[in-house]
Amino acid sequence: MSGWTCSKCGKTHEGTPGYSFKAPWPWYVTPEHLRIGCSLSEQYCNLFDEDFFIRGCIEIPILGRNDPLIWGVWVSQCRDDFEKLKSLENDPARAGHPPRVGRLCSRIPVYPDTLLLKARVHLRALGMSPYFELEPTNHPIAVEQRTGITEPRLQEIAEAMEHRTYHPNWDERGLYGGAK
Repeated sequence: MSGWTCSKCGKTHEGTPGYSFKAPWPWYVTPEHLRIGCSLSEQYCNLFDEDFFIRGCIEIPILGRNDPLIWGVWVSQCRDDFEKLKSLENDPARAGHPPRVGRLCSRIPVYPDTLLLKARVHLRALGMSPYFELEPTNHPIAVEQRTGITEPRLQEIAEAMEHRTYHPNWDERGLYGGAK
């Protein structure tokens, strides 16, 4: 979308929006005083040397456009895959490595709960974040990743994110399962 006017506030916005999460969901729900020895960077998270996460992108094609809607999200990894992916961070041949499996560990509030959706982690060329391919289920975000979205749907998502008008099952505290 090159430009659009918000139907809620009347403000004009430019460009294709994109949204990201600074940490995986388990980081947010772990009290800060308990995160001793845990680590969080822009691309990697380690909780208690037991739970491992990497950051990458879910790309949603926009019908009739070349640029996708990008969700910067986190996926869990087993220790071995986490260490392998970190070791490939600066490897020019990393895109040739096979995908890894994991679970989505970001809750995208404009959809029904996205936590723990299955995903394949695809490494890309240096300088590009990993690409997360969701398991082809009937979950709305997985369907949109496979089939794309229209400009009106893109605007609907952007307005919901801008004005915190989330999926009806999210409550005012940011918890899933609140309102039915």
